[in-house]
Amino acid sequence: MTLIMGNAKLLSAVEIGRFLEASEGIDFSGAERCGVYQWIEETLQRYRYSQQSKEARGVLREFIVKMTGLSVPQVTRLIGRYLHDGQVREREYRRHRFARQYRLDDIVLLAGVDQAHGRLSGPATKKILEREWEVFHRPGFERLAGISVSHLYNLRQTTTYGRRCLVMGKTTPTTVAIGERRCPAPEGRPGYIRADTVHQPERDGEKSVYHINAVDEVTQWEVLGCVPKISEHYLIPVLEAMLQQFPFPILGFHVDNGSEYVNDPVASLLEKLHAEFTKSRPRRSTDNALVETKNGTVVRKNIGYQWLPPGHAGDIDTFYQEWFNPYLNYHRPCGFATVTTDAKGKAKKVYDVYATPYERLKSLPRARRFLKRGESFAALDRIAGAESDTEFARKMQKAKQELFRLCAQVGVARPVPLQAAAPGRAAPVRQASAEPPRRLAGGPRS
Repeated sequence: MTLIMGNAKLLSAVEIGRFLEASEGIDFSGAERCGVYQWIEETLQRYRYSQQSKEARGVLREFIVKMTGLSVPQVTRLIGRYLHDGQVREREYRRHRFARQYRLDDIVLLAGVDQAHGRLSGPATKKILEREWEVFHRPGFERLAGISVSHLYNLRQTTTYGRRCLVMGKTTPTTVAIGERRCPAPEGRPGYIRADTVHQPERDGEKSVYHINAVDEVTQWEVLGCVPKISEHYLIPVLEAMLQQFPFPILGFHVDNGSEYVNDPVASLLEKLHAEFTKSRPRRSTDNALVETKNGTVVRKNIGYQWLPPGHAGDIDTFYQEWFNPYLNYHRPCGFATVTTDAKGKAKKVYDVYATPYERLKSLPRARRFLKRGESFAALDRIAGAESDTEFARKMQKAKQELFRLCAQVGVARPVPLQAAAPGRAAPVRQASAEPPRRLAGGPRS
């Protein structure tokens, strides 16, 4: 309910006192501040507040507090404002502004200095401005001589400066919201893959092939692939075929910040596998140290640094799937560290356990639960026990030499064909290649 009060009749101090006693327990409040202030001013004028006695002033104050709903201190301030100015008005808000020290002509002068010197850094430009006034006593530089470096950059961002001094800056890098920037935590579970790209050297300005290296953090199960170019057309099929070669589900995929992996197609592939996507943190070289070590001890040591023609990337990928990857996982022991902590709390790694990645996988507690659907240790045992480590290594080396001889025959019309896959291994999923598929000569037949 809204009550509108008028001032048709002046009330005496006794009548106002009776009204206050009768309205005890009833609260009033003003709707708008400007209307309340206007009513207070009119009331003080009608009752001639400045001419009333102290007792009458107290009654009027209580009457105003009752009718407006304002607090006693606020009404006291408004009455004091009326006694001082003769009116009660809202005070306009005045935002605090610092005094402007540098004018437009100073900004124009700064733009001229930057044009002459090629826009040096802030400290260097500040030194020039100081020398213009202190050493050469040039008029107009008195204020700019005392400018701070931070405020100098502020003046460079103004419209006045931009109209007179156009500067072409470097491209500002943007953050890519793909992958989580952290170190993965497998907690003893296989399936957390570390991946990296190994570039073969160029020859006469011609690019070579690119090796894709993927290593499991817990078991060191390693799968290699090869592509002629780092692009979505070549990388995605090979990467998908590589992930299928792991005998356990892929739970995580960790890479550095290379654009060949941090992109939407790779993120979509990992999303289909329900695998988390992580990438290395800045200045944390140990985040992807495992695969970096494998790049040197496995890829560089076995493949070398020679130039390999991109047209034979499919043959190299076939060699990896048929020979090299089975050799790495079933016949080549790896070192596994045992972490010990001394009395001071310092952790120390001792590589005292050597086993193949397959043996490491079988040694995990309840290892069978880590295998993906369709895999069994009985089938994997047949692959691991088909040949001894040395016998398979010799055949792998022979197949590698045939591959290198094939790559050396660049320009030959009909190169030597490749043979079938190694025993117990399924036919590999081949990538797109510019040449027809070939197989190595001299390799074992299934």
